Amino acid sequence: MTKSTQNMAEFYQRDRRWHPPAYDKDYKTSVARSPKFSLISLENTPSEITGPRFGHGDLAPTDNDLISNYAKPGESPIGERIIVHGRVLDENARPVPNTLVEVWQANAGGRYRHKKDTYLAPIDPNFGGCGRTMTDEDGYYYFRTVKPGAYPWRNWVNDWRPAHIHVSVFGSGFAQRLITQLYFEGDPLIKTCPIVATIPDPDAIDQLIARLDRNATIPLDTIAYKFDIVLRGRRSTLFENRLEGN
Repeated sequence: MTKSTQNMAEFYQRDRRWHPPAYDKDYKTSVARSPKFSLISLENTPSEITGPRFGHGDLAPTDNDLISNYAKPGESPIGERIIVHGRVLDENARPVPNTLVEVWQANAGGRYRHKKDTYLAPIDPNFGGCGRTMTDEDGYYYFRTVKPGAYPWRNWVNDWRPAHIHVSVFGSGFAQRLITQLYFEGDPLIKTCPIVATIPDPDAIDQLIARLDRNATIPLDTIAYKFDIVLRGRRSTLFENRLEGN
């Protein structure tokens, strides 16, 4: 069997036990968000696969630097300076190059720059909370930002979201978008979060946790965390908008 034939025959059976149910009684907003009927699988047509597209030239040099891309000249946001980096990979650990990766997050106090966020933590005038970048030929991506703060949410009386960053990965067109979120190693709130608790497999939860990376840390400057994104296969990253499986 040639290598090309072997690659064509690659198939990974979906393991639906890996993904959380759409409805969970302890995740209150899932009541309104969960479907009432079975999901319908629709085949993609060329229009979804090939477009609409984003322009690679639309990215600015500082789009992946959330410490500087919204700050006033000579100023910077408040908080723990961090690097989040990793690779976008397919099911066989091959790099996925030229892929748009976007992130958005709360500031160091746990507040989003959004008009509907009413948490009492202050808005940071030097932090916009969003960025984007393209993976290189090795599937590598890199962001510089501040570590987001935990924040309360109206699930139960005293529920708090652990520190997290939302991550969006695009294919060749906007219809090929996948969304997930990463957490940080050592955060005690991960184990008490009702959203995380909907994931039935501990290994799947583990793959949503960015690991401290001392090798990529910049001494006296920035702590680094590594987070690889696996698009398909038995070790795929859990994506919020693809709960039916991978």
